[in-house]
Amino acid sequence: MIRFLYFCFGLSVCISCNEPHNITFTEIDELYQKNAIIELNIPRAHGNSQASNSINNIVNTHVIEQLLFFEEKPSTYTLDAAIVSFDQEYKYFKDQFSESKIVWEASFSGEVTYQSAEVISIAITNYINSGGAHGNSNVTFFNFDSHGNLLHFKDLFYDKEALIDIVKTHFYNETKNRNIEYFFNEDFDLPNNIGFNDEGIMFFYNVYDIASYADGITEFTVPYHTLEALLKTR
Repeated sequence: MIRFLYFCFGLSVCISCNEPHNITFTEIDELYQKNAIIELNIPRAHGNSQASNSINNIVNTHVIEQLLFFEEKPSTYTLDAAIVSFDQEYKYFKDQFSESKIVWEASFSGEVTYQSAEVISIAITNYINSGGAHGNSNVTFFNFDSHGNLLHFKDLFYDKEALIDIVKTHFYNETKNRNIEYFFNEDFDLPNNIGFNDEGIMFFYNVYDIASYADGITEFTVPYHTLEALLKTR
């Protein structure tokens, strides 16, 4: 009887290890206006504690990195501390240049673009204006497995060269009517930001990645059926 109970317990553990983690998301919606303007509208994971904590830590660290200046280490800051740091940097700037009418801004908005039993894809858009001619805006994609581990390129695709061939064709079909000199006379390359949505794999080039600021972003989605042989997970 005891052996049978041990067997049942072991079996239940194995089954639970293979089950997808039940992760849900809400949104952090905060506005700080002490000196600078800092706005957060980013997803927060709930459910399995280890997986959700991992996802939240990675998203928060990204926001912290954008808010900090100079050689400060994100690992030594909480999100609240990074917000205070950005605000204090602006206050110091105003003390030095009181005639400046510029109000520093930092805004972060996020979206869960895709969620399955194997992959969670989150896009974070950040806009930072700290006194330049114009603010800087970037989109960053994060892909996680069901345990909250960050997935890298090698975890998502089998063959980079084959992927480049397919994506390159879609890229030039997408941009053929634009009179823009892409990649600054360099060879085609995949973007740093690749994510999932319900239709397929998103390829996202931020401003300055492959063209001038005036040319803006370039984004397109390649359907899943086109990349099915190259995908390790979905």
